[in-house]
This record gives sequence, structure tokens and C-alpha cells, in this order.
Amino acid sequence: MDGHLLVPFILATFLGGFVSGFSGFAMGIVVSGVWLHIITPIQVAALIAGYGLLTQGYGIAKLRQELSWRTIWPLSLGTAIGIPFGVMLLTRTNPSHVRLGVGVLLVLYATYSLLRPPLGPFKISRSADVAIGVANGLLGGITGLGGIISTISCQLRGWSKDKQRAVFQPVLFAAFVIISISQLFAGSYTPETIKLYAMGLPFMVAGIWIGFKLYGTINDEMFRRTVLALVLVAGASLIVSVAGFST
Repeated sequence: MDGHLLVPFILATFLGGFVSGFSGFAMGIVVSGVWLHIITPIQVAALIAGYGLLTQGYGIAKLRQELSWRTIWPLSLGTAIGIPFGVMLLTRTNPSHVRLGVGVLLVLYATYSLLRPPLGPFKISRSADVAIGVANGLLGGITGLGGIISTISCQLRGWSKDKQRAVFQPVLFAAFVIISISQLFAGSYTPETIKLYAMGLPFMVAGIWIGFKLYGTINDEMFRRTVLALVLVAGASLIVSVAGFST
């Protein structure tokens, strides 16, 4: 990587780690906006998956006392089922139409939820959780946003911020494991990509640590609004990506 590109790469890596440490997700949304301008899309996807294992693993370790495997496994199972089908659908549907539709729905949901009192809390059965996980995986396979639906479902249950993260972060970790294995077999982890990973690693770790420190100072309502703001950004990014491809 050229020297003048190293600074934006490092800053984006640090910011991605910070956002993930603070909210538990959205690292990929943050870094891709910069990385896609300085490295290849294949490298971006490989780095997001590789760093995703780190960010989600850190969150799981920090919130291990809150883990509830009875709640985690249905969402994780559904996500594991949905991801391959989502990837397969990319060859059978127009991904731009899907991205645009999902982006509009995310923007509408987040905007409504930010302006109105919290919805719920809702009780969701295990069978419904499997279905939510499948939808989560499908969306992840098509758009790369592998944790949005599971994150929203955790929020709708009215759980505390710690309990929400103790569920949706293991689900995201499972998704990144599947994606990373697929990319490994596809040969995405080249020596150059591994070198980039090593270069950004200390800055990603520093961002995660600082973000998690700040997370400990906020209440449940501030966390709810932060998650909704990031969902709004995710939806807007999908809409903008479609507009970019069409021009």
C-alpha cells in the first residue's frame, strides 16, 4: 500500500473498531466507505470478515456473564442456513433491487423508531427466532449486512443493552465464521491481505477497547438510539450504493 493511503486505511480501521466496541456491530459499514476507495472489494470483504471475528469475539468475552445459549442458538442456526441461500440468490435476482428495497425499509424503520416511543417489548418463540435467523442470513448473503435483522429483533424484545449485545454479537460471530471459511476456500486471504490485516490490527484493537469503555457510560435508551442511528446509516448506505452503481 502506498504511504499516502496508509493514513486513511488506519483511521478507518480505528473508527470501525470504535463503533463496533461502542455498539456491537456496524464495523463493516464504517470501514467499507473508506476501504473501497483504496483497496480491492475482495480485500475489503476478507478484512471485514477477519476483523469481524475479532470485534465480535471481544464483545462476547466482555459480556460472557450475560450469554444465554438458549436464546442464541436459534438465531445462529437460522443465520447459518440463510447465508448460503442469500449468496445463491445473488445469481438469481437483481441485487440492486434487493439492496434498494431493504435500504428503504431500514431507513423508514429507524426513522419511525427514533421519532416514536420504543416498540414492544415483544415475546418471540424459538421457532420464530430460527425464521428471523434465516432472514438475517439471507440479508447478509445478499447485502453483507449479516447482523441487522437479529440486532433489530433483540431491540424489539425490550432487553437491556448488555443482554442485547450478548445475543446479537454471538450471532454475528457465527455469521463471520461461515463467511471467513467461505473466503478461505475462495482464496481471498492472500499474503497482501494478511499483511493489511496485521497493519491494521493494533488500531482495530485500540478502537474496540476505547469504544467499549465509552459503551459502559451510557444507559439503555442511549444505546437504543445509537443502534437505530446505525441502522439508519446502514439503510442509507445501501440506497447510496445502488445509486452509485446505476450512474
